[in-house]
Amino acid sequence: MTGSIRLHVTAALAEGDTIATSAAQAHYLANVMRRGPGDLVLLFNGRDGEFCARIETIRRDRVGLRVEHRTRTQGPEPDLWLAFALLKRDATDLVVQKATELGAAALHPISTERGHTHRMNADRLTAIAIEAAEQSERLTVPCIHPPRPLAALLSDWPTERRVFAAIERSSAPRIPPAQGPRALLVGPEGGFTATELDVLRAHPLVTPVPLGPRSLRAETACIAGLALLQGVDCG
Repeated sequence: MTGSIRLHVTAALAEGDTIATSAAQAHYLANVMRRGPGDLVLLFNGRDGEFCARIETIRRDRVGLRVEHRTRTQGPEPDLWLAFALLKRDATDLVVQKATELGAAALHPISTERGHTHRMNADRLTAIAIEAAEQSERLTVPCIHPPRPLAALLSDWPTERRVFAAIERSSAPRIPPAQGPRALLVGPEGGFTATELDVLRAHPLVTPVPLGPRSLRAETACIAGLALLQGVDCG
């Protein structure tokens, strides 16, 4: 069913189940995509794999779906996290969207000395991540954690997860493709301060890495770093 509509749902999925969409999903199916009874959609919930479902009823506030057969089983995904300094709203939106498309399992916004201090709209970012997961055909939606100061995030960082900190003009080797639990850390516009760099260099799990010869915008660094950590050729 290449090109089919995909929807993320919270309900459990199994053959023969009947589930109802949200009001927003009902509007999308009926009024935006012009779907009706008998049409097929794909459903996933991050746990049970992907299922084909058929529209049975359409109402203003919900669409009733009959779950038919499984199209994909739930499999392992990259154990990859992204920690990034909060940026301006549009740039943060872009980071969440592209990190989802690139398979990040968890997003950790951080506050830094040079970062933006605006309030993060968690519901809005979650909606962006869900839409990106639906469109990119991944079977999970990344967990978006509340913002934390950089030092607080690193203070209880899991000991099995290596952190690659993107630092411009670093003399360290370029970021390598990596397996297992790993994370990319990207700072704010203007980079980390000298104090923050000292904290990073002193942390046993942090490896400073450059992302190439050019000075990248923070949102570009997030995208490039995630791709490089997974061995994707960025050119």
